[in-house]
Amino acid sequence: MSNPLLENFNTPFDSAPFSKIKNEDYKPAFEQAIKEAKAEIDAITSNPEAPTFQNTIEAMELSGEKLGRISSIFFNLNSAETNDEIQQIAQDISPLLSEFGNDVRLNQALFERIKVIYNQKDKVELNPEQAYLLEKKYKGFSRNGANLNEDDKAKLREIDKQLSMLSLQFGQNVLAETNNFELIITDENNLKGLPQYAIDQAKADAEQKDKEGWLITLQAPSYIPFMQYAENRELREKLFRANGVKAFQNNEYNNEENVKQLIKLRHERANILGYKSHAAYVLEERMAKTPETVLDFLNDLLVKAKPFADKEIKELADFAKETDGIETLQRWDHGYYAEKLKQKKFSLSDEALKPYFQLENVTQGAFDVATKLFGITFKEIHNIDKYNDEVTTYEVLDKDGNFLSLLYADFFPRAGKRPGAWMTSFREASNVNGNVKRPHISIVCNFTKPTKDKPSLLTFQEVTTLFHEFGHALHGMLPNTTYESLAGTNVYWDFVELPSQFYENFAYEPEALKLFAKQYQTGEIIPQELIEKVKAASSFMEGYQTVRQLSLGLLDMAYHANNLKEINDLKQFEKEAFQSTELYPIVENNMTSTSFSHIFQGGYSSGYYSYKWAEVLDADAFEFFKETGIFNPETAQKFYKLLSSGGTIEPMKLYEEFRGKKPTPDALLKRAGLVEA
Repeated sequence: MSNPLLENFNTPFDSAPFSKIKNEDYKPAFEQAIKEAKAEIDAITSNPEAPTFQNTIEAMELSGEKLGRISSIFFNLNSAETNDEIQQIAQDISPLLSEFGNDVRLNQALFERIKVIYNQKDKVELNPEQAYLLEKKYKGFSRNGANLNEDDKAKLREIDKQLSMLSLQFGQNVLAETNNFELIITDENNLKGLPQYAIDQAKADAEQKDKEGWLITLQAPSYIPFMQYAENRELREKLFRANGVKAFQNNEYNNEENVKQLIKLRHERANILGYKSHAAYVLEERMAKTPETVLDFLNDLLVKAKPFADKEIKELADFAKETDGIETLQRWDHGYYAEKLKQKKFSLSDEALKPYFQLENVTQGAFDVATKLFGITFKEIHNIDKYNDEVTTYEVLDKDGNFLSLLYADFFPRAGKRPGAWMTSFREASNVNGNVKRPHISIVCNFTKPTKDKPSLLTFQEVTTLFHEFGHALHGMLPNTTYESLAGTNVYWDFVELPSQFYENFAYEPEALKLFAKQYQTGEIIPQELIEKVKAASSFMEGYQTVRQLSLGLLDMAYHANNLKEINDLKQFEKEAFQSTELYPIVENNMTSTSFSHIFQGGYSSGYYSYKWAEVLDADAFEFFKETGIFNPETAQKFYKLLSSGGTIEPMKLYEEFRGKKPTPDALLKRAGLVEA
């Protein structure tokens, strides 16, 4: 039987043939691709010729291409279109991939060849990108156990296998808990306060599951409007508590043990490799370099933001008491009263804004901003195979009409899709020896679905989310690099959020908004008065939001910067980590850690601080655009170079080339309103 994953795709742009792939194809495809990748590595180590950059480093870079492609397809679907069968396959193949990864990283003969070239690097003629790749490959081995004795190598292999399984199980538990909770409302009075779009969505969700009444879930497009608008305080509390006990209940999906094991094994691994902690290991290859730098950065921002946050919460508590006689403002009250106070202060609500943000127009707006900045264009195409009918596909061309990238856009929640929003790739860019491969990029979100009567209308938060993920997509689509492992978003983790957070800024700019913010029925461009309100409200509750982000960064560092051998009480540990950032009464039986997917399933362990770190960069970068004009061609061209360079240049050097100086937090503090007037 032929296996489409192992054959040439023979599709437009060599895109993934989703409709031909069956679940039973994955495991044999992985097994065969691992076998081929091993043979490619063996060919390098058994080469009788002296090691050179071409026959060792470049050959390694080109090895395992088929395995990488199959992995991208499979794991992207496990995030966006999963089911029990795919989850089981993931459990089966993760140990095989972990073992193969270690077979390569701990291959002594391969490391010896790399060392020969590394030790001669000053005598060998390499261009800057090749020199960077050599450095990266050498560190990839030295930092992952190549210098260890055989006993420690065996321990490392076992730890890596366990870590891959624990991380996978963590994510599956969070998804199951998200999907399992349902709040069925049959009394229409309990919908009071909800905007019509949220009521329509709840009705449609109920009908889809053959339920009477209205269905509220823990998916963001259902959960967030309910917490913001529902007058029924008891139901807000019920929903908040349900969200807060995800994977922290006495059932098969409890993640407490998974978290404890992940932390313990991460530190054990770091210790074996000669590092004090997991964070010390991770941060060596980040802009921040050390846990001390990260903690100083977070705590310094906390000192500046906390007084503003305290003031905001006091104002909100006074407002809630004055409005509804609320004696003690609780966490489940925050979204509701913050929305009401925002309306009072700025006469601005999501309900007033949503009609101007039809999904198709916002998507086109993100494209149009990129066209004005960089000359690139986007054309919807219909000849690309998709993994779900809701996915839209685009051909992306550069300013001269040359093919740049494929773009997949997958915008709506489904049972098989994990919560949140992310950018990923089905193939990354490379251009080795004239063999040009352009990237296939995907953005995945969970936006409000269209109903029978209305198109998908986005909240302003969803607008900025789309711009954020599109910023990542640009980083992935624009590489002008030779090697795949240095292309696009393959950069230091605390640099990767710069393009995404930078792009969000355009959603607040009148010049950009006028390109796409049109009333969905009349086509009327968003009035200047509304734009001014959006701008004025942009720093509303920014002290609170900053402290919340910092609290998650500090929790991440509490787990990973201290060499924890054992955590007895996870809830107590979390409570202590949050102590300096608490703004509300503690909810005893709630837990953040058990569903903190960023650090326990995604790649953000010891890296959650990078959102704030990159905010310093993005505010500083956008300040430059505002000084020169937000669509200034010369400034845009400088930023294009930053985006297209991928990971071929040290990030701070790349940033300084663009900006002409080092970044400072001044622009961020000013934008966030965290400086005394």
